[in-house]
Amino acid sequence: MLPSEQENNELIQVRLDKLKELRQKDINPFGQHFDPTHHAADILNNFNVLEGQDVVIAGRLISKRDMGKAAFGNIQDVSGQIQIYVRLNDVGPEAHEMFTRLDIGDIIGISGYVFRTHKGEVTVGAKQLTLLTKSLRPLPEKWHGLKDVDLRYRQRYLDLIVNPEVKQTFVLRSRIIQAMRHFLDAKGFLEVETPNMHAIAGGTSARPFITHHNTLDIDLYMRIALELHLKRLIVGGMERVYEIGRVFRNEGISTRHNPEFTLMELYQAYADYNDMMHITEEMISTIAQEVLGTQIITYQGTEIDLTPPWPRITMVEAVKQYSGVDFNHIKTDEEARAAAAKLGIHVAKDAAIGNVLNEIFEEKVEANLIQPTFIIDYPIEISPLAKRKEDNPNFTYRFEVFITAREFGNAFSELNDPIDQRERFIKQMEQRARGDEEAQMMDEDFIRALEVGMPPTGGLGIGIDRLVMLLTDAPSIRDVILFPTLRPVKES
Repeated sequence: MLPSEQENNELIQVRLDKLKELRQKDINPFGQHFDPTHHAADILNNFNVLEGQDVVIAGRLISKRDMGKAAFGNIQDVSGQIQIYVRLNDVGPEAHEMFTRLDIGDIIGISGYVFRTHKGEVTVGAKQLTLLTKSLRPLPEKWHGLKDVDLRYRQRYLDLIVNPEVKQTFVLRSRIIQAMRHFLDAKGFLEVETPNMHAIAGGTSARPFITHHNTLDIDLYMRIALELHLKRLIVGGMERVYEIGRVFRNEGISTRHNPEFTLMELYQAYADYNDMMHITEEMISTIAQEVLGTQIITYQGTEIDLTPPWPRITMVEAVKQYSGVDFNHIKTDEEARAAAAKLGIHVAKDAAIGNVLNEIFEEKVEANLIQPTFIIDYPIEISPLAKRKEDNPNFTYRFEVFITAREFGNAFSELNDPIDQRERFIKQMEQRARGDEEAQMMDEDFIRALEVGMPPTGGLGIGIDRLVMLLTDAPSIRDVILFPTLRPVKES
């Protein structure tokens, strides 16, 4: 056993011994209901009003300084930290003795009065002290912080206790989602909920997770997108809908990807991808202004200006600008594959021209898209749910928005021609037959819905986690997901 592990076990045993002592004295180490009147920040921010007044607070003991018949400590609640003062003459011998036996990490309740010490620190002087929860495991590194990144993600409860900036990130995450809801609600969108388990995995190109329903004895797919159910609602006459929900994609894990993540998708009848561009730049800039108070932010040392309007450039123009290859003059799949080979980009031997264009874009263009930029007009081969461009049917009314060299949103003028949609699903099925596990499946009920008639519609999806990363200056998606997916650790 490592010395650190042995020391930790010894500390736990000391706490277990104290737990036994408390019970022998008929003190409940895991208390009942407690009703605080204030948080630490309330008292610190309103001292002039609260000085001399009685308050009730509760929180985790994070430091303690015994001075004989009096002691100081600090407790932490959801709002921050505040100093407490525990004097024998104020709380009585039993409560004073109990306080001297408390450990860092114990959760206590204090009823007392507000005052300022000679050193000027706002303090709560205890009149009554209640043990609410005995902590049996010492906090990491004796309160010097939890620095091991992997351990922080695995034991987020410790991370939140000892790293206050982490808690602030998730407070901001909540405010960002709230601001998004306010924005969409104000524009007349209706928030809805659709199933997490689908009989057919559709709405995007991704490999799904498979589960099994015992009663029906059928396999189901955890949803990889929200799209197809929301479009059914548009068919049903719900003209503006959105959903914020979890989606699940059986893909790799990285600083940008987690298999389970949060997506917002919205659909607006009688709109197109130009409307979606406008709503995207307006929504993200409005959220930044509401949550951060500015539309000019800094991400990992780079200043990002979210002020609309954002530039719009076609995928063909972007590839020409950053690679020198002009797909306006490439007419065949063979020519496209040859152009990729000259750039040193490997593509499948049977790759179609649109797939090659996208491969070159990903390799040569994405890394340059630091400021907010709409890349528009994607090839038909990679856009099975987007409407064809009338002036160039090899491309679609589709865009993705890039910021800090990352894709933040994907949108279409939605395909509402059921005949065209069936043909595209058939091509996707052919790709699946050739081994592409991410190609989409045939969804006959969705085709049936389109045959009933879906009005011209604009649709947009935005990754919530990446947006939170941007607005909280987080380098990894794991920093903005409370419990990211990790490889299990075998207990020793």
